[in-house]
Amino acid sequence: MNFDPVLAAAQKLVDDGTTPACQVAVARDNEVVCFETFGAATNDTRFCVFSATKPIVASAVWLLIGDRLLDPSRPVAHYIPEFATNGKESITVEQVMLHTSGFPNAPMDPVEGGDTVTRVKRFTEWTLEWEPGTRFEYHALAAHWVLAELIDRLSGVDFRDFLETRVCTPNGLPRLLGLTAEEQDDIAELIPLGAAPADSPLPVGLDLKTLGHADVRAAGVPGGGAIMTAATMARFYQALLHDPHHVWDPDVLRDAKTNIRCTFPDPLMNVSANRTLGLVLAGDDGLHQFRYGMFGKDNSPGSFGHAGAHCQVAWADPDSGISFSFVKNGLQADMIGDAVNVMPITDAATALR
Repeated sequence: MNFDPVLAAAQKLVDDGTTPACQVAVARDNEVVCFETFGAATNDTRFCVFSATKPIVASAVWLLIGDRLLDPSRPVAHYIPEFATNGKESITVEQVMLHTSGFPNAPMDPVEGGDTVTRVKRFTEWTLEWEPGTRFEYHALAAHWVLAELIDRLSGVDFRDFLETRVCTPNGLPRLLGLTAEEQDDIAELIPLGAAPADSPLPVGLDLKTLGHADVRAAGVPGGGAIMTAATMARFYQALLHDPHHVWDPDVLRDAKTNIRCTFPDPLMNVSANRTLGLVLAGDDGLHQFRYGMFGKDNSPGSFGHAGAHCQVAWADPDSGISFSFVKNGLQADMIGDAVNVMPITDAATALR
């Protein structure tokens, strides 16, 4: 495989001042075959991957489903009775995982969310913004605090530790969520850059810079706080492709990788959301590049992955067997323009064979 176009496109982002540092990684056949860092970082530097965290946390929920501890068709309140306030009693776990549960902007202080007592107290205060199950609206952070509590209650293990012992360790990955102060060396500083255009369609009120704070990293925000290298992310997606260590129930994993359960339009880009229980599928409608800008032009319809804010990219393509990750620490305020800048990297990655 010729990695030069991928590497050149990543280098250009640093040279142009789009980001102070970035990493790219390509994996195939359970091996990382390309891993390079550009700018003010090294291959040991870890990055916050923002919402590319979500499938990793979802993969822990898949374990609960496979263990027959969790039925996603049941209401959240069946497992967390305190959740059944302010009209939320009928919201299902599936709706939470599909971003159709009706509380996209429910507030949660990230440090409070890291503690089950204050997390559940906040749940009781949440109200609905629209009727659950009637539309898709991206739940940037709120939904995954619910998943964290489900993991805690049903496994009897703290969600950060459960993720480490049941997902990371069997797949040879380091701890990704909930890092102590002593574990926070070699993490790229988040650098805000530029100004958002006045007509930006992106949600307001999300101060993503807080994910770089030490106490927030320790809390382990399940919707966006994982810390890792691009190589680690590419290896995680190889695990989803092949599951060589038999971590997940095969039927549950297959469903998560192939069964599109949400086709409501995404109001941001006005294309089908193409959501499974934790992943986004490229699909065969020819509009895959509009799904958060993470898929390249040559991704096959069965490709699955998830983007992160400020153009973190993670996907796997079953046709080529390639998994790809791109991470960076430049927080461009114009995220739409930033996505256009990153697209040549993902396009080059999908051309690899």
